[in-house]
Amino acid sequence: EKNFDIIVMGTKGASGLSEVIIGSNTGDLITKVKCPVLIIPENAVFKIPQEIAFPTDYNIFYEPTILKNISEFIKMHNAAIRVLHIVKKNETLTEFQLGNKDFLNDYFLDENHSFHRITNKKIENGVQCFVESRNIDLIIMIAKNLNLFQRILFKPTVEEISYHIEIPFL
Repeated sequence: EKNFDIIVMGTKGASGLSEVIIGSNTGDLITKVKCPVLIIPENAVFKIPQEIAFPTDYNIFYEPTILKNISEFIKMHNAAIRVLHIVKKNETLTEFQLGNKDFLNDYFLDENHSFHRITNKKIENGVQCFVESRNIDLIIMIAKNLNLFQRILFKPTVEEISYHIEIPFL
């Protein structure tokens, strides 16, 4: 109701036995507000973002107004955006997904961008591998895709202790 442009929130991470990456307050906030939320993990070290990961399953058509904010952020920091799609096996993209991928390619044509496909049984592990292998400084996601969003942010089981994100998440 205050029309904020962005909310910046620190997080300590795991809370209780659920072992979530971000705290429940942060998770509740992300799914309820309509402005961008920048999550800063407790152990994050400030760095101007040069490499930005943008995980997507290409099942959403991203409105140009949303992409404009990402594009402005990229230009502001002279950063590169790495569009990431994680597949479980030899999955192929549907016509709808291919159309959305082409739209993203056209939209970011003037930006330093690339498309990446990783095969991994678990989306959250694929994102983690990508973040570590590419020295990603920031992850940007559109919360509209809550299923993908929650799978990346919230650990489904206690056994997956190795998954930790120590970089900011927008």
